[in-house]
Amino acid sequence: MKIGLYFGSFNPIHTGHLIIANYIAAHTALEQIWFVVSPHNPLKKSSTLLNEYHRLHLVQKAIEGENKLKASSIEFKLPKPSYTIDTLTYLEEKYPNYHFAIIMGSDSFQNIEKWKNYTELLKRYTIYIYKRPGFDVGVLTDKNIRILDAPLLEISSTAIRKLIQANKSIRYYVPDSVKEEIEKNGYYKKRN
Repeated sequence: MKIGLYFGSFNPIHTGHLIIANYIAAHTALEQIWFVVSPHNPLKKSSTLLNEYHRLHLVQKAIEGENKLKASSIEFKLPKPSYTIDTLTYLEEKYPNYHFAIIMGSDSFQNIEKWKNYTELLKRYTIYIYKRPGFDVGVLTDKNIRILDAPLLEISSTAIRKLIQANKSIRYYVPDSVKEEIEKNGYYKKRN
């Protein structure tokens, strides 16, 4: 089975993430897209992160009923911070008959040289890159890289958290089921 790994904090997951995943599931040979919820991205501050189990639950709520989309907690079991190469090594041992690919935005790809063992990632795995405004990937000749013109929305998890803290609506930014969970549990409200 061909699996696309969409790594992220998903803090929270939003409509933009879902559109990208759905587009990739529909327009590539990947049979499933796994949202790999990262407990701690080594390149980001963790102070604004909602608990990883809450973020995983929000991803699960967002993709309920979708056969090609799956929420993954695989990095919860691995040493922190999470490194993509270590996660892939673990997944290959656990699922020897699966073929894994990486999904990332062009903004993340511009930082690829900061990733642990990035040359190994580029050599061993297909990388699907969706374009993000202001982050050109240039001309790439690597056979393992696929550039996608996935539809993009100018939505960010940071902006959603700011809306929540300002008591403004996040309707349509996130699926209704995610909005309900965030409101019911008071996620992302300012702490006194």
